Amino acid sequence: MSRLVAVLGVPHNPLLWRTMRADPVPDDLAATAGNFADFSRRLDATGADALVLIGSDHLRHFTWSNSPAFCVGKAETFACTHENEMRTFGLEPWEMNGDAELAWWLLGGGELPSEFDFAMSNEWVLDHSFTIPAVFLGRLALPIVPVHANAMIPPLPGAARFAALGRYLAERIASAPGERRVALVASGHLATEIGGPRQFLGGGSPDPSFDEEAVGWMAAGDVEAAVAACTGERLVAAGNATGQFLNFVAALAAAGRGAAFAEATPSRFANAPFFWWDA
Repeated sequence: MSRLVAVLGVPHNPLLWRTMRADPVPDDLAATAGNFADFSRRLDATGADALVLIGSDHLRHFTWSNSPAFCVGKAETFACTHENEMRTFGLEPWEMNGDAELAWWLLGGGELPSEFDFAMSNEWVLDHSFTIPAVFLGRLALPIVPVHANAMIPPLPGAARFAALGRYLAERIASAPGERRVALVASGHLATEIGGPRQFLGGGSPDPSFDEEAVGWMAAGDVEAAVAACTGERLVAAGNATGQFLNFVAALAAAGRGAAFAEATPSRFANAPFFWWDA
């Protein structure tokens, strides 16, 4: 059987690509770079040889007119990074290998699981929600099963649905045929505002109290408190892009306990989320 060897949560801010590759790394991003490097070393120790990565497409592949609540990618290979991301953020046209067999298993093996009406995609150009974690964790070469969770286009699935997604993925990964060592990676934000008056306050958070509570839920393993608190109204109040924190609620539920490492890392952008659960 396969094994779930680690659960982790990381930021996917595409602005990190240019700013954090400077030599030396700017002082206000050194802690973010250090956490990525530490998580990469931790992944080395687990022997992870496949990733299931929960992210949220940013209206590049899925749009206002057609966005599933949850979608599993089961392509053999994934083109990465859209042209406008290359132009705006300087991202590169990467390619990642898929794990179609594992994706098929997560989808229920020919019959959708009763818990979820997943959409599936055989053709999917992945955006920075998936590429930034893979690049900075040094895992572009690993096969990936991307899982899109709609945290962008209202109406969003509720926090309880994200928790159920995490539990389902953990159980399904652990029962998958083969001998994979799978890391479940979630990417997203803490309190974040994009394009609004509270965007990137020079290292500040648009809602420090939300960030403090969020780190506390992760450290304590308190799925119930996270689900109860993360209403649509509360997430929007914390910043218009804070809905992507829900991906970490899925990770927390998948792990089922308190994180070994939980931090809101200050940076020139909004606080960067870093969460790690040992298997």
